[in-house]
Amino acid sequence: MTKKMSVLLVEDDDVAAESVVRSLKKVSPEIKVVIAENGKIALDIIRGAKGALKIEIPYIVLLDLNMPVMNGFEFLEKIRRSEAYRDIVVFILTTSNEDGDRSKAYDHNVAGYMVKSAVGPQFSKLSSLLESYRNAVEPKG
Repeated sequence: MTKKMSVLLVEDDDVAAESVVRSLKKVSPEIKVVIAENGKIALDIIRGAKGALKIEIPYIVLLDLNMPVMNGFEFLEKIRRSEAYRDIVVFILTTSNEDGDRSKAYDHNVAGYMVKSAVGPQFSKLSSLLESYRNAVEPKG
């Protein structure tokens, strides 16, 4: 039996979001992907306040940094301060290759930092990483 896994993709660019979804589905068609256009919507989804948009455990977050309303760093600050959400596994997937952004992200305890332009052709590595995570995680009993 294949373990289920969900991904919360926090991305405001429709083209980038579609590319990520398509790449994930090629490697793992059974992974459920939920898309949030900014950090505020992502928080609402995590909290269960978005009605039809729900994320199932176990899940990881693929987070863009540069978004309107609530950017990636603001989202990270909120979840890392919350007892209920501080352990959420977050990978940064962004256009920013700035050392300052990378350091700030790791200061917020992210699991990885990937620059979109570098991920492109190597997206299978990200998908394999997610697959490994899915196989390693044990759901809370």
